[in-house]
Amino acid sequence: MEQTFSISDLAREFDITPRTIRHYEAEGLIAPAREGQRRIYSGRDRVRLALVLRGKRLGFSLAEAKEIIDLYAAPQGEAFQLRTMLEKLDEKREMLEDKRRDLDAAISNMDKY
Repeated sequence: MEQTFSISDLAREFDITPRTIRHYEAEGLIAPAREGQRRIYSGRDRVRLALVLRGKRLGFSLAEAKEIIDLYAAPQGEAFQLRTMLEKLDEKREMLEDKRRDLDAAISNMDKY
């Protein structure tokens, strides 16, 4: 039998609020089973939640994280998934490097005063 998790289990494990988890559910990032009002999270939901949180730490929006996570169910295969993921990471890295240059320039300008 597959291990399942409650919302409080996941909230505790990932140090987030149950409200955050419900928001991710509303966004279609996770899809727990229901027993009445109770949400039952599968191992798959737990992994998806971990990937969403990792994506957020890397600067991805929830929509971008969902797109990347959904690649794992795409019929195009693993090579397509990897290629797409690497493209997304390259785009994000370039954007962050642009922001870094802008910040460095702003700090440099402030240092002149």
